[in-house]
Amino acid sequence: MTTTPESLIPRPDEPLPTGADKTRSVQAMFDVIAPRYDLVNRIMTFRMDVGWRRRTVGSLGLRPGSLVVDLACGTGDLARELADRHLVPLGADLSYGMLAAAPVPFDRLQCDGSALPFGDGSLDGATCGFALRNFTDLQATVDELARVLRPGGRVAVVEVAEPPNPVLRAGHSVYFGRVVPLIGGLLSNASAYQYLPRSVAYLPEWPELRAVLERAGFRDASRTLLSGGIAQLITATREPSPAAV
Repeated sequence: MTTTPESLIPRPDEPLPTGADKTRSVQAMFDVIAPRYDLVNRIMTFRMDVGWRRRTVGSLGLRPGSLVVDLACGTGDLARELADRHLVPLGADLSYGMLAAAPVPFDRLQCDGSALPFGDGSLDGATCGFALRNFTDLQATVDELARVLRPGGRVAVVEVAEPPNPVLRAGHSVYFGRVVPLIGGLLSNASAYQYLPRSVAYLPEWPELRAVLERAGFRDASRTLLSGGIAQLITATREPSPAAV
């Protein structure tokens, strides 16, 4: 039997994949949904994702000309925002399909987030949009970000969240769990957009996520809820090396 990218996307009745199976599933899923990924994002977030990305880049607080890796860059939404702020984006993504679907060319390469092809301390910042839950080994990926960032370098991550308000949380659960898969199924691939809400189970709660950052060598980790708590912005600063203290 021939293996197709669609066949690697977990069905709703299958357990969430782990290890190498997760890496293959994530890569296949984003290859499949790449052509209409941006369109579905705009529709299902009512374009709020545009403002979230803008705020993410603004939270870096870096000087013009700073080198910033956009991890899991996809089609380049965050990279374009970085360029608009006179920063220099370097995209990295596991999915070649997403990289190829970028509507505007930018410097980008295909690689795993836990093995970035950049030198130690060679970058000034890092961004990541809605991808923390897609990394097979989150700690190894954050450790790798810490390696490539210079002391004082900044990281800014925008990710989905669960509203703290019980009423909003209930409504968001219905929308994210039922409406989003429906929209995704109509415009793109049903299996992929059934998997995406389930993949939130991979995302650590904030105390553990902060611990992941601190173990990697980041300080001043903070979390800000956006749009009533349906998204979150996480920022942190790379600690100075012991010799620099």
